Amino acid sequence: MTTQPNSIALCDRCGQEHPDCVVCSPTNPAGLQLRPELRADGSVEAVFPCDVKFQGYTGILHGGVTAALLDGIMTHCLFAHDISAVTAQLTIRYRHPIRIGTPVIARARRKHSHGPLHILEAELIQDGQVKATASAKFLEPQSTNETMRTERAI
Repeated sequence: MTTQPNSIALCDRCGQEHPDCVVCSPTNPAGLQLRPELRADGSVEAVFPCDVKFQGYTGILHGGVTAALLDGIMTHCLFAHDISAVTAQLTIRYRHPIRIGTPVIARARRKHSHGPLHILEAELIQDGQVKATASAKFLEPQSTNETMRTERAI
């Protein structure tokens, strides 16, 4: 069962579920320190500054950081819906290089849910251009047999 998305659930779940998260914890000095916020349409959005310390190739955001941003923003979208789930499958499309030193907007939305299985989509936008997209399946903690039945049903 899910509820209407709300900012309180987003903050509460984040603090309870992973207070030292490398993606969103404000107290993790080595982390990305992403600060997701709920939007009126139920999606979640955050601005990431693309600091040089997250560089891969010269002048370009590291692909692993891109993946972490996409996965993290989708997790926070679930938190806003008062859902705790782990990533079961993540598919990323790197469309264009993400430049260092120019902020990127990370945005995620829930597509649909079926029991403990949740399907989400996310994107990273820089200067009005979609730079990377992702789709993912998230599963709420449960028994293996129930998970397998849910996967087959979708």
